[in-house]
Amino acid sequence: MFYIGIDLGTANVLIYVKGEGVVLNEPSIVAIDTENKKVIAAGKEASEMFGRTPDNIKAIKPMKDGVIADFEVTEIMLNTFIKKIKARTIFARPRILICCPSNITPVEKNAIKEAAERTGARRVYIEEEPKVAAIGAGMDISKPSANMVIDIGGGTTDIAVLSLNEIVISQSVRIAGNVFDQDIVKYIKDKYKLLIGEKTAEEIKINFINVYDPKKSEKMEVRGRNLLTGLPHTITINQEEMKDALKESIQKIVKAVTTVLEQTPPELSADIVDCGIVMTGGGALLSGLTDLFEKELKVPTLIADSPLTCVAEGTGILLDNVRLLDKNNN
Repeated sequence: MFYIGIDLGTANVLIYVKGEGVVLNEPSIVAIDTENKKVIAAGKEASEMFGRTPDNIKAIKPMKDGVIADFEVTEIMLNTFIKKIKARTIFARPRILICCPSNITPVEKNAIKEAAERTGARRVYIEEEPKVAAIGAGMDISKPSANMVIDIGGGTTDIAVLSLNEIVISQSVRIAGNVFDQDIVKYIKDKYKLLIGEKTAEEIKINFINVYDPKKSEKMEVRGRNLLTGLPHTITINQEEMKDALKESIQKIVKAVTTVLEQTPPELSADIVDCGIVMTGGGALLSGLTDLFEKELKVPTLIADSPLTCVAEGTGILLDNVRLLDKNNN
């Protein structure tokens, strides 16, 4: 029997093949010729085209806030990636485990399931992302003690407390990596009248920002288009102002985590104080974020060993226990 696990993220798609590990990690982008609806590229190749295409080619991100925004393009993207890893042949239709954010609607969950089924899957299992992320991070969620995970992806931040293999309390907020990028674009546009692209904003987020201990002396040159002259222009930014750019979004995540902690049963709260919070997803790598959470929440916070691949690796562990999947998905 052929099993694959898919982390269908807003920013990236990761595919885990049972027995092989993570075999694909590519951006959730498809480039399409608008005249004949033909797929030009998907994943890394399409990402390189984003924001640089002529009028007849459109680079589309079909996932938004952790759910499907464009069903047809999502199906095309999944088909392309599954063909790329040669997971589907005449003799083997794979069983697919696919992850979704917690607290999404049944309609949104069915859309994800249908998109996977239409790729030719024999059976599709759905599991909630924070649960799979916790398993992939090496947390033992089978015991009657609390495990808390904060999974900050591209489209959503999923916060969950888990015990006895199930989510006890969770919350999903549509503030994550993509919103951080938009915050940076807006801040620079408002303050400097300079328009920058999403890739430039992402580079600032990954390589420059510190949200806990920024240094005004730390500077970075940023290039974009001057909105007043229409000409290319370069400015210099510092870490302190970039912390301000993300301040509101970070505080909304802190508030959501606080709400989950407040609703957690007292016995489980005591476990969280002892064991701490584990952060997964690309957003966990935002410089200074763990220190900020520890200061605001008064709970030890650490990053998983492989935060970017936790969900995909978690699907692999779950695929080793298919009976549990069958039980959960019936």
